[in-house]
Amino acid sequence: MALVSGRRRGLVAGLERCGLSILAGLYRAGLAVHDLRWNLASAVAEAPCLVISVGNLTVGGTGKTPMVAYLARLLTGMGRRPLIVSRGYGSIGGELNEEARELLALCPDVPHVQNPDRLQAILEWTAANPCDAVILDDGFQHRRLARDLDLVMIDAMQPFGYGHVLPRGLLREPKSALARADFVVITRAELVDAVEVTRIKRTVPHYAHPNTPVVVAEHRPTGLILSDGSRCAVDWLDHQDVAAACGIGNPEAFRWTLRQAGANVRLFNVFADHHAYTAGELQRLLTAAEAAGLKTLVTTGKDYVKWHPIIAGMTPVPPVRVAALEVAMKIVEGEEILRNRIQALLSARANTRRP
Repeated sequence: MALVSGRRRGLVAGLERCGLSILAGLYRAGLAVHDLRWNLASAVAEAPCLVISVGNLTVGGTGKTPMVAYLARLLTGMGRRPLIVSRGYGSIGGELNEEARELLALCPDVPHVQNPDRLQAILEWTAANPCDAVILDDGFQHRRLARDLDLVMIDAMQPFGYGHVLPRGLLREPKSALARADFVVITRAELVDAVEVTRIKRTVPHYAHPNTPVVVAEHRPTGLILSDGSRCAVDWLDHQDVAAACGIGNPEAFRWTLRQAGANVRLFNVFADHHAYTAGELQRLLTAAEAAGLKTLVTTGKDYVKWHPIIAGMTPVPPVRVAALEVAMKIVEGEEILRNRIQALLSARANTRRP
């Protein structure tokens, strides 16, 4: 990260960035060829129900999972029957991956299907089950499937991937890809100041359509779930000295969220995104926390679904309690516009089905 962000200085770092720029040029060329196919209408397949895609431009965490959960609850509250469909990255043997298990905890009444062939998943589900809308998790680059609404998430802490596509930066696509977005959602706005949010909002129209609505969202801690299944209010963290660890795309966002909740983060360990934890690794985290005189080890909901079966099997019970920070997305600007657009699309779909 220090290399692509430019924080690492010196001749060697400069040469390395030049090399990455060459590779990024090849990557962009590959994207251009790839896009030629999807510009043909015959290459894009239609689903039998409304499709709302949640995606991003950059690698790493931008808040897609909380947004998917928000949409699932929104559609359910409208009396609709949504389905979540994702690729299932990192799943083993057909089991749910960590995002799916986290979504199961966040919205247990909404079905979730994982399949790299998203269209097949939708067709198989809708053939046997009622469904009004599909929420496509991480779908912005999945061009094969037509969508009625494309939501593109931009993390306020790292909005444009240091300005370069992979591997020179963190962009999965050039910023010009925002022209395909129907809504741009600035996430984690609570972790930057208002000036930065305004700057991002002013930058978006340079790449998206000038009339594309920009939604501003915050990640609000809603509580803690402990390893024994009990829950407590988030203010329990206030002035608490804790250890923390995570394996997510944007670990600094987790650290700052804990701090904003009032926690004093004394130890902080970072693992790779989608990391598969071992019992030995968790034991080392617990031992380090205990040695530092800390009584609590906090992680994310995404990590907790992988930690819990390991922690539950530990004997004796670890002296350091394990807690997961539960976070929900709160739209603080543009929610009514988004809600009205979704309602209008649902109504239009219903009208086209009438004889």
